[in-house]
Amino acid sequence: MGAVDQAFIQAQEHRPAKSSSTYAEGIPLIDLSSPDGLVSEIGNACKNWGFFQVVNHGVPLEKRQKLEDSSRKFFGLSSEEKRKIRRTEKQVLGYYDTEHTKNVRDWKEVFDFVAKDPHFIPASPDPHDKELLEWHNVWPQYPPELKEASEEYVKELEKLAFKLMELIALSLGLPANRFHSFFRDQTTRVRINHYPPCPAPDLALGVGRHKDGGALTILFQDDVGGLQVKRKSDGEWVTVKPTPDAYIVNVGDIIQVWSNEAYESVEHRVMVNTEKERYSIPYFFYPSHYTMVEPIEELTNEQSPPKYKAYNWGKFLMNRSLSNFKKLNVENIQISHFRISKLADKLEGALSINN
Repeated sequence: MGAVDQAFIQAQEHRPAKSSSTYAEGIPLIDLSSPDGLVSEIGNACKNWGFFQVVNHGVPLEKRQKLEDSSRKFFGLSSEEKRKIRRTEKQVLGYYDTEHTKNVRDWKEVFDFVAKDPHFIPASPDPHDKELLEWHNVWPQYPPELKEASEEYVKELEKLAFKLMELIALSLGLPANRFHSFFRDQTTRVRINHYPPCPAPDLALGVGRHKDGGALTILFQDDVGGLQVKRKSDGEWVTVKPTPDAYIVNVGDIIQVWSNEAYESVEHRVMVNTEKERYSIPYFFYPSHYTMVEPIEELTNEQSPPKYKAYNWGKFLMNRSLSNFKKLNVENIQISHFRISKLADKLEGALSINN
């Protein structure tokens, strides 16, 4: 990644401001070891920010450091060596360095693996296609410890993910285990991001603006920082300052739908810089591929009817993944495509009457 190719350059309105270093004052920092008011803290964070940080989370520091150390060794390899396990449209796990977000190339390279191996996912976005694909993780020969470090790490993150989902359920007035069954055959993925120094950080982004399509994202970022959140109160891009041994948690689109918009996912992006490389490890907590995502029944009533039609998570995921491999002429699928509007309801009603 030398000079900035045109493929990396963001549209003028999406380029980071040169003085864009405002830290996100007030982003909640939640101590998970303190039971007093924990449920309401989580609820307020989800409602007001869609993002929060957690400390005393129970993930052993040495597990994360082991994965971080082996990741640095892997990304230190030659491009030729890393590309031996390069992702393709058929082998969708492993190394990749040409990913796009909203059809603009990201200034990063990644290594992807799934938490559950083997991993079953629909073969296509076609709702009539019942075929399933079986995915397997692909590991490099070097460093040999990357596989074990990754597998140990995801076991710890899964415990944290379920704990957070229980707290979110309670904050919504639901039983703690209300979401558990959706993750019986989870499709959770983990990504290791490496952001090299960029000669033009005012033109490119490590990851362009986006919302996360899953349920929860639990992110470790190193001390370089770069994550920016679009603050709900005023729409400003603010930087999440790294907190030692903390995880950054954000609500995904699925929770927005499940909660019937009591909680909303928030746009975020990643800045790059000219001097320092950056590493981050997001854990994307995804439900089973056969999950029909729709507002939770207990959270809807006549006064607050469902705001989304049900959609199949596996099909949604496959549709989204297509845009990672090539630039598309249209925006990829969003939950807004399933949002129920009064106008759409009237049109649907008229059609049913006419038929």
